[in-house]
Amino acid sequence: MTVPHSERVDGPDTPVRMPVRKASPWHGQGPVVAMVALGGAIGATARYGAARLWPAETGGFPWTTFWVNVVGCAVIGAFMVVITDVWAAHRLVRPFFGTGVLGGFTTFSTYAVDIQKLVDAGHPGTGFAYLAATLFAALAAVWLAVTAVRRALAWRQR
Repeated sequence: MTVPHSERVDGPDTPVRMPVRKASPWHGQGPVVAMVALGGAIGATARYGAARLWPAETGGFPWTTFWVNVVGCAVIGAFMVVITDVWAAHRLVRPFFGTGVLGGFTTFSTYAVDIQKLVDAGHPGTGFAYLAATLFAALAAVWLAVTAVRRALAWRQR
């Protein structure tokens, strides 16, 4: 027994159907997530190493976390100028280094825990000073790094 098939006649207005290609996993979000995770592991390990090398005194100003955040913010500012104004980076560089490494290196969570520990230990003044100093210094570091890199690039182009 045969199954009847309708005959198809393509006219000039009939759209041509192309075969659908399966999307490669290397073109979606998978590689981005992998690069952020890898970079985050590297950045968090570096931050942990800094905390082990320069531990903070209990009840004292958490200098290590302070400087990690300030330096990380300065590097973020410089990096963003370089990849937006100078270098056409691969699509995975920003997720790896900017979000991953620098996001893992700088730490809002440890900053918040340090403030809470200072307040709980009866040092609210130190906690408030740390809160304000970190915010001010981190923003200043980004601004200074962006300004310095842009000026250096402008000077180099003369």
